[in-house]
Amino acid sequence: MIDKSNKKFWDKFAKLYAPFMKKDKEIYDKICEYITPHLNKDMNALELACGSGQFSFSLSKHTQNWISTDFSEQMILEARKRGEAKNLIFEVADATSLSFDNEKFDCVLIANALHIMPKPDEAMKEIYRVLKPDGILFAPTFLWKEGKQRKIIKSLMSISGFKMYKEWNKNQFEDFIEKYGFLVLEIELVYGGLAPIGVMIAQKVA
Repeated sequence: MIDKSNKKFWDKFAKLYAPFMKKDKEIYDKICEYITPHLNKDMNALELACGSGQFSFSLSKHTQNWISTDFSEQMILEARKRGEAKNLIFEVADATSLSFDNEKFDCVLIANALHIMPKPDEAMKEIYRVLKPDGILFAPTFLWKEGKQRKIIKSLMSISGFKMYKEWNKNQFEDFIEKYGFLVLEIELVYGGLAPIGVMIAQKVA
């Protein structure tokens, strides 16, 4: 289910998002280093909550096809301004209610989004549904309970209109992912941003 207030925030912030995220390029590059070895040129990939394509352009080079989606129409417009490639397209889609067929994708990426969804469980069910058997989930996510200054940062974000629904530490996030039918393959912590990011890599199991 789309949280309309959160969507309003991201639509409004869309034009500023890509310039704002440039400061975190090294962090994003580090996350890509963990993900890239799990990709190959035979893969059909789906990205959820892609923003303006911070991961899309780098990671799509390593797959056959890459569909990047976001529930914010404005974010998708900004992403398309940055260009599309033969194997990379941008579409508007709600991660909690996808139109794709069952078992369509070899891998799914959802980066820094599960904690800001009012119903992340619905997104996880959809991810499981659209992944092929043994498909791979990449879910880099802010782990706010691992951070030391989270209360100050959260207060500032709340004032700006940004909503956060979930807080996990590393172990809690692993438990959450496994609850929805996934085996955690690895989770690495990347530091340097608003909070530590747990680079979650998991595999769909029966």
